[in-house]
Amino acid sequence: MLFLMLPRDEEGQALTEYGLILALVAIALIAGLTALAMALTGTFNRITSALGG
Repeated sequence: MLFLMLPRDEEGQALTEYGLILALVAIALIAGLTALAMALTGTFNRITSALGG
């Protein structure tokens, strides 16, 4: 009887889609923050070198 209800149950499908979207946003956010951190590290290293550190 459960198998007959599954194709019509859209709530689970929507929840899965929201979960996948959230995972994609999290991955993009982590990638962006990693790139930003690397850029800031390079900038601070150049500033430190320019100041004679």
